[in-house]
Amino acid sequence: MVLPEGFAVPPLELLVPLLCAFVAALALVWKTAPPVTDRTVLAFAPWMVLGSTFYVLYQVAAVPEAVSPLFGAPVVYVTTATLAGFVWIGGLSLHRAGFSQSAETVLGAVGAVCFVGAAGYALRTGLETGTLEAFWPGVSVILAAILTALAWVGVSQWASETAALTGTTGILVVFGHALDGVSTAVGYSVLGASESVPASQLILAAGKALPTAEYIGAGWLFVVVKLALALAVVGLFKEYVRDAPRQARLLLAFIAAVGLGPGVHNVLLFTIA
Repeated sequence: MVLPEGFAVPPLELLVPLLCAFVAALALVWKTAPPVTDRTVLAFAPWMVLGSTFYVLYQVAAVPEAVSPLFGAPVVYVTTATLAGFVWIGGLSLHRAGFSQSAETVLGAVGAVCFVGAAGYALRTGLETGTLEAFWPGVSVILAAILTALAWVGVSQWASETAALTGTTGILVVFGHALDGVSTAVGYSVLGASESVPASQLILAAGKALPTAEYIGAGWLFVVVKLALALAVVGLFKEYVRDAPRQARLLLAFIAAVGLGPGVHNVLLFTIA
């Protein structure tokens, strides 16, 4: 088993239309071939965290029952990607028609509004149930930001070409995985949360077996591994970004989402539940 427990497939009456819409969005993106720059990846960031927010709402039963199967794992990420794809194409159409400054402006703005609305609804749910607690989740975000800043200063000093080529996309990759690492470590060591991903379980167990676990917790090793892997990936993508920037940034955006999505999921779930 390599996937977390709890993955479920929605019923066919919801799954088939969703997959058709997803394929249609993918086909439109493929046909129009919009440019992918640092701004594009940044505009996708709200969508990366929107999917996680939808899943948190699903976990606390705050999604209407009729559509709730579309917001379980892993299908929620297909749902979110489909919405983002259509908004991206819509933004490109508006830009070409002269109604918007850029496709990224529309993509980022719509994603941000949707995320703020969904996150606000999640926080209100936590407030109504009396389970709202933001201290340790806030600490996770601050620590992740500090680690990202320190790591990127190091990259800028000792691998300046990598920093210049990957730019904001590289920073987003590092921050996403730093947030995932720190929030998982805080949840595991401080809040008593469990981890369902087998590979993560092994790293956390290894950290717990070290003598340092008694003093700084068992999660620090997980943070180090996540940060090291993120920096290694960014370094390995240097030539790819130079030779094929569009494809490389799309792949880096996916890698960033793999870290940022779970990280925001942890932070929001710990905050409201």
